[in-house]
Amino acid sequence: MNLSKRVSHIKPAPTLQISAKINELKAKGVDLVGFGAGEPDFDTPDFVKEACIRALKDGKTKYTPSAGILELREALSEKLQRENSVQYSPSEIVVTAGAKMALYLIFMTVLEEGDEVLLPSPYWVTYPEQIMLCGGIPVVVPLKEEKGFVLSVDDIKPHVSKRTKMLVLNSPCNPTGAVVPEEELRKVVEFCIENNILIISDECYEAFLYDGKRFVSPASFSKEAREITFTVNAFSKTYSMTGWRVGYVAAPAKYAKVMADINSQTISNATSFAQYGALEALKNPKAKEFVKEMKWTFERRRNLAYQLLLEIPNISLVKPEGAFYIFPNLSAYLGKLGSDIKLVEYLIEKGRAACVPGSAFGAEGYVRLSYCVSEDTIREGIRRIKQALEELS
Repeated sequence: MNLSKRVSHIKPAPTLQISAKINELKAKGVDLVGFGAGEPDFDTPDFVKEACIRALKDGKTKYTPSAGILELREALSEKLQRENSVQYSPSEIVVTAGAKMALYLIFMTVLEEGDEVLLPSPYWVTYPEQIMLCGGIPVVVPLKEEKGFVLSVDDIKPHVSKRTKMLVLNSPCNPTGAVVPEEELRKVVEFCIENNILIISDECYEAFLYDGKRFVSPASFSKEAREITFTVNAFSKTYSMTGWRVGYVAAPAKYAKVMADINSQTISNATSFAQYGALEALKNPKAKEFVKEMKWTFERRRNLAYQLLLEIPNISLVKPEGAFYIFPNLSAYLGKLGSDIKLVEYLIEKGRAACVPGSAFGAEGYVRLSYCVSEDTIREGIRRIKQALEELS
């Protein structure tokens, strides 16, 4: 059987592979600490679950409009205006099966064969795969650890060509936790406006900024910024609804209509009753306290993980400003093993601690640890990593 050219490069998501490996070993009784999963360890709030159950009991189990139920798009329109200072009508919002599907719809809608997409690195593992699936070419924009992995307009300029179509922004960033300051973000957006470069703003971690930092949506800067920006978000992280698979994209009407049409010809619509759970997450007054508690918990865990990792010899580390990942540089320990993939395998086998290799994110020599685990688990897991690295050296 001949596979199509467009899938010849495709690889499974390393983050999901690591999670599967952790679950497999734990099922066999192996005492393993897992830092792999990028999902909150909080349960989905009961008021969200109850809204979904009500929807099921009320028979809301049929097809919905391909763009999503109107009530949810209206609530998202209000949310974007209230929290992000950007105005999108319900007709400019498409509800999707998670943020991954939102991204895929965007790439499918705008990319022609050979179009280039600027991709700051380290990057989330899914971006380059989806870009290539849709005929585009990922153009890696390397970011420096000594600058905190923070994107600047000067990082972008050398990589722009006549074929540049789009820039992917992810701030706070998975895997580094880096946050682009508002002043620099404005410069990046203005540069994209001047050079006719579209922007994807992946805002899935907007709720998790620390040290008093404030989230800013690129589309909020000006009318021109709004016209070139695809604002992407999901309910997965903010409301701990990863398995529900409800995300959304907000964009000018000419794009939103096409993305809704692609939805209609592929998945039809995001799951009907899950959409009602998402609607409750936006409407219920208890949601603010739930999100506030998660943020406070993750900030405390970040501080703990950062301090403990600093105690490991021969590593360097940037303190994350958002999201819930930390990205230490362990390249000093690669000598005997040769790659960060081998290092991760060693940490699983010898240290009984699992993380994700940095090469999956375009950064060889690093590892990503998710601190979506208890403080006791963070202490024990980093103790195991430290001990395994000491034995290795």
